[in-house]
Amino acid sequence: MAKTKSALVYPSLLSADFSRLGEEITAVENAGARGIHFDVMDGHFVPNLSFGAPVLERIRSVIKTEADCHLMVTEPEHLLESFAKAGADRITIHVEACRDIQRALQKIRSLGVKAGISVKPGTSLDEITPLLGLVDLVLVMTVEPGFGGQKLIPHTLEKTAKLRETLDRSAQHRSILIQVDGGIDGTTAHDAIAAGADIMVAGSYVFKSKNYADAIRSLIQTP
Repeated sequence: MAKTKSALVYPSLLSADFSRLGEEITAVENAGARGIHFDVMDGHFVPNLSFGAPVLERIRSVIKTEADCHLMVTEPEHLLESFAKAGADRITIHVEACRDIQRALQKIRSLGVKAGISVKPGTSLDEITPLLGLVDLVLVMTVEPGFGGQKLIPHTLEKTAKLRETLDRSAQHRSILIQVDGGIDGTTAHDAIAAGADIMVAGSYVFKSKNYADAIRSLIQTP
């Protein structure tokens, strides 16, 4: 497996204390987070509900790093403009959720926002290979999307390593980042980095810890 030089941690607000989101964001950023992951769920594409663009708009001024929005929704096209206006730095959508994924990615880019594409554990990388020229990030889901606190599915790291090899073989695609999300903890994080992940999304592991800085440090330090 390839090994990246370093990796970044983006805590997922899904596991934060919703009654004090502003404080939570400031705390994890001060602890070393390089971005804030904003999970959006519609109760249809995934069996859970979370929050939408109005929440992002209210907390955007608190975020000093990157507002990284992951839309786990069916037909996300109708939400792209609202999230861009709310202050998203990047919007990631699922290849499984769009009627016209190419058009949706082009729309994100036209709004002046970075574009990401995500694949569920059972989705082949072949589904996104023709679309790599339209994205700056690929999110490999390492659990089935919809709930926090799940265990990482081992074969998803094999998929991550395969994607890393594909990107590294192409000068055009070498700058595309790989993000992994699901079951990331002090053990699986090092496996994810070894597989080629650039960004790790960690929710419960960070926000349920007693010390955010220690938790984030443990994700990126070599054991």
